[in-house]
Amino acid sequence: MFSKPFLRSPPFPGIAPSLAAVSVVRDAGDVVVPVDDAVLDAIASARVGGTFWGARPDVRGWPPQTESDPWALVAQAQSIHAPAEDELALIAGLLGVPVIDLDGAIIDPDLLRATLKARIAEARYRDCFTGEPVDAMQAVTQLADWRRHIDGNRGIVAASGMAFWKREAIRHFLWDGIASPRFLSADRGLRRARREKGALAVWPSRVPVTMPQDAADQGVALARVEDGFLRSRGLGAGLHPPGSVVVDRTGIYYNARAANDLETLLATHDFPPALVDRARRLRERVCATGVTKYGPEAGKMIDLPTGMRTVLAIGQVDDDLSVRLGGAGVDGNLDFLKRVRRAEPDAWIVYRPHPDVQAGHRKGHLPDAVVLAHADVIDSGAPLMELVQAVDELHVLSSLTGFEALMRGRSVTVHGLPFYAGWGLTRDLAKSSARRGRKLSVDQLVAAALILYPRYLDPVTRLPCGPEIMVDRMADGSTPPMTWLIALRALQGKFRRFMTLSAEFLHG
Repeated sequence: MFSKPFLRSPPFPGIAPSLAAVSVVRDAGDVVVPVDDAVLDAIASARVGGTFWGARPDVRGWPPQTESDPWALVAQAQSIHAPAEDELALIAGLLGVPVIDLDGAIIDPDLLRATLKARIAEARYRDCFTGEPVDAMQAVTQLADWRRHIDGNRGIVAASGMAFWKREAIRHFLWDGIASPRFLSADRGLRRARREKGALAVWPSRVPVTMPQDAADQGVALARVEDGFLRSRGLGAGLHPPGSVVVDRTGIYYNARAANDLETLLATHDFPPALVDRARRLRERVCATGVTKYGPEAGKMIDLPTGMRTVLAIGQVDDDLSVRLGGAGVDGNLDFLKRVRRAEPDAWIVYRPHPDVQAGHRKGHLPDAVVLAHADVIDSGAPLMELVQAVDELHVLSSLTGFEALMRGRSVTVHGLPFYAGWGLTRDLAKSSARRGRKLSVDQLVAAALILYPRYLDPVTRLPCGPEIMVDRMADGSTPPMTWLIALRALQGKFRRFMTLSAEFLHG
């Protein structure tokens, strides 16, 4: 019996190894489950097993000073000199690299595969999020997700613009298998990244607007970090730490003026059937549970007229980067609302303010009289997805609500250039980018936006997880508790909103 499983979990910081473990060595009396070739093929494809989370060594610099990724090492080698039981030999057998034993003879690749099958069968496997038993293939799938997460963080040596109340989560999101990047000011972060020839992670709205040019001038690569699309049950403006982020190495999803990782995925990924099927099941789960970025709403549904075309117009934050960089020239909420009325002259229009604006945290408030000059009613309390599914058409500028509506099979008119426009799924009123134009299905869109692009952090175990776990946690209410900071932020928003409404009253 081997001393430790071949398929094992990374040493996630601050997480008990027993909690994170996807495998444990079988007891002597346990039934051994045979392993088939499909498991080995999946391991080779995902490159998991051994210390896959380790640093990527240069074979010329052997031996390494830190724990190394054996897959990266073997891939650089012309041959491996080791006994058949050695993990480097087992990995070499999967990668087609010759293995030479201690006597100088080449080891039969079939023997290496048989040895690895026995090694994998010597362990029991578990779902680290539920504790339930799983098979080896499910363990490989989990490790593959972690591999993708960790590889996405390689080379990030510093982080700037991260709000202090997000930093504990960001440390987990940006851990690269060895360490998390240091939190530094923008200037110090640039200096460190330049000195170490690494990348600087930034929260775009919290660093100087000159940061992209400053980084380019100094030869520093940026990794832009933003909230993901299944964020948590609370808003960022309310100081609820994110349950999901995106880390984009080429741009950011809401900037339609330049390429970004999500747009590249949508334009080029081949979307194998298994991934599309996973996306379909995820989409159905999201819709069945009622999970949205903004969390559950307990308000009362408004009455809609019968015999009229009904339209829902979604307001946004006027100075939000998604409006400035993806608004296609639309000048804030009032301009957007006027455009909706011009596009729908005979419709009954419901205007929905953005929740951050409604809570008093952000810019974009419109007096009721101004709104009702172009819309028929203002709603801020109806369950949003119920309302989306009740109207005939949804109009958005760049709001994520448009994406959530597409997931539910609704018709969406887009005035700006959000990431989900330009793929044949929406009625687009703005000219699309030449980088887009490929026809996609809704499930291909979901696969890129909810599976491949973001990272998720389980609020229960604090382990990186897949979107399915996040949806389940959001659906059952498993989220971090209320803190004094969140309560203070909510009170601050109420005070700002009171002052805004008082000013409206005093000025008529």
